[in-house]
Amino acid sequence: MGTRTVLHEADITRALTRIAHEILESNRGPGGLVLLGIPTRGVALAERLAALIERFGGEPVAVGQLDVTMYRDDLSKHPTRAPRPTSIPDGGIDGRVVVLVDDVLFSGRSIRAALDAIGDIGRPAAVRLAILIDRGHRELPIRPDFVGKNLPSARSERVNVSVTEVDGVDEVTIAGPGEDA
Repeated sequence: MGTRTVLHEADITRALTRIAHEILESNRGPGGLVLLGIPTRGVALAERLAALIERFGGEPVAVGQLDVTMYRDDLSKHPTRAPRPTSIPDGGIDGRVVVLVDDVLFSGRSIRAALDAIGDIGRPAAVRLAILIDRGHRELPIRPDFVGKNLPSARSERVNVSVTEVDGVDEVTIAGPGEDA
């Protein structure tokens, strides 16, 4: 089958711009928002969304990162990676609207882990979910509030998001079984 590129830089920029507008509309402005990116690529996407929300909403938005490694329920199935630091913006998350940001939503296990991690940090007024790619195949009842692109894929395929800040390029690719995306 080969690896195919399904989103290019302009597509990702358009998707993030739309998500930023949807977040602003849903929240009735930027007040009280905190964006928490899930490492690795979710952090870069959260920072981009924060810049767009500030541009469109006229005021800065707090942004941080939330490592969920030690909250995952599937650590025995996947090689453990070194946890990244969690950084919560000044003012914390209590009483604020937290928007979790990640690159790909698949089984929902990372987001379940993120909800557990948030519970250990504070009590937000609400938690929303912004995802660049929703590929389906949910194992848990988790639904994103903001989606850049719904990308139906086979369970055996690999969806890979690359961002300039980490990978030197902005693109989303799909690879078949046994291929690197």
